[in-house]
Amino acid sequence: MNPFKKLAGDTAIYGVSSIVGRFMNWWLMPLYVNLFAPEDYGIVTNLYAYVAFFMVFLTYGMETGFFRFASKNSDSEKVYSTSLISLFFSSLLFLILIILFKNPLASLIKYPEHPEYILWFGFILAIDAFTAIPFARLRLNNRPVKFAVVRLINIGFNIAFNLFFLLLCPKLIENNPDSIVRFVYSSEIGVGYVFISNLLSSVVTLLLLLPEIFKFSLYFNKALLQKMLNYSFPILIVGMTGILIQQIDKILIPFLIPEEQLPMKQLGIYGAAVKIAVLMNMFIQAFRYAFEPFFFSQAESKNDKNIYAEIMKYFVIFGLLIFLGMMLYLDVIKLIIPIEYEEGFSVVPFVMLANLFFGIYFTLSLWYKLTDMTRYGAYISILGAVITIILNFILIPLFGYKGSAAALLFAFFVMMVISYFLGQKYYPVPYNLKRIATYFLVAAAIYVLSLITRLQPVVIKFPVNTLFLFVFIFTIYKLEKSQLKRLFNRNMTK
Repeated sequence: MNPFKKLAGDTAIYGVSSIVGRFMNWWLMPLYVNLFAPEDYGIVTNLYAYVAFFMVFLTYGMETGFFRFASKNSDSEKVYSTSLISLFFSSLLFLILIILFKNPLASLIKYPEHPEYILWFGFILAIDAFTAIPFARLRLNNRPVKFAVVRLINIGFNIAFNLFFLLLCPKLIENNPDSIVRFVYSSEIGVGYVFISNLLSSVVTLLLLLPEIFKFSLYFNKALLQKMLNYSFPILIVGMTGILIQQIDKILIPFLIPEEQLPMKQLGIYGAAVKIAVLMNMFIQAFRYAFEPFFFSQAESKNDKNIYAEIMKYFVIFGLLIFLGMMLYLDVIKLIIPIEYEEGFSVVPFVMLANLFFGIYFTLSLWYKLTDMTRYGAYISILGAVITIILNFILIPLFGYKGSAAALLFAFFVMMVISYFLGQKYYPVPYNLKRIATYFLVAAAIYVLSLITRLQPVVIKFPVNTLFLFVFIFTIYKLEKSQLKRLFNRNMTK
């Protein structure tokens, strides 16, 4: 089968759960910012930054390790069973520690009056970490539809629980104080219902995956686990440093901005801006779900390097299309965001471009995964994390959350460049840098020109910006027309 068609097909299916699903979930952000003051939404932003970090820690690179060893091992079920048992006990241990130390942990991160937040997130993290391997197994076994359905159900329940607790219950209590919902709802919990909704949806996901979880022979191989951990440990470092780069600013802002400058309000505004830029993340996530098992399966193909080069080019094209689409029509989003959050729109282009650089870095990372030189991924990520932390400590006290956005952009740019040069040394891929640079320059020129229309009336601004977007699309068509015809008509084989 044409590998490009397979990758495109899998990406499209995974996109149902990633792009469509996360877009559905994205609409919770307008709900939150319209219900909560920026300082309250700052709590959501802050705590989910911790969650993102610990989620990577609790899966400790086992997803990638599972892909690698299950594809090499003649009995993939043994790899699955060993991985699942390992994650079960590590998640259980984590949950026990959370239950024992929730109060001091709540005080440590400045929520001494809400240790229940720590407990709820302990359960969320334990469940989500444990179910990571069943989800990975669905991907490895080419079952993207089942994967997408479960993900969508999870998101659907999360949205439903949020609407129930944040909109329906207050309305029912207002109209009837003796309503039965008073047994499950208290206005004092407030923003905590965001976390409760997440916990309940995670439980639903666990229940849905139980048939997959128990569909294995009980088997645990300590030697196999040790090999997997040795392979996955650098991936853990890469993952933790990568998430640290993306989330450390949301953890540091409450500590680095003086109270008189309202750090939680700034964090709430910044968190909304980051959410606005989420479309780029959704595209990268969908691509990542399909690309990682794809490049392992293609590793023995004589055409693999040329395939990877073409994939990179089209990844950049679609990433830039998303960037321009968001930037040229950003005013549409302002219609659903309260005015107290609008100052954060100034950092959206920086965050989106940073995420695009991260996506390119991830696509480049195949060189150290295929050559089993994952330590280099760890080195690059550690460097990126060090740059991010240093810049955040310097820039946040000076510029607030705008300094955070600048630090994020610079860190991912440096990581992308270093990964490219190292990759060309150890696993050279003939990337078409000239063509990629052309698309970046055209997109940059269009974005700069669009700033001229920023203060124009909508009847002028949107038609002109639409013309700009068509200029970029036409450029792609002219440069890629012949290649696209060959790409989807030829019959590539392994």
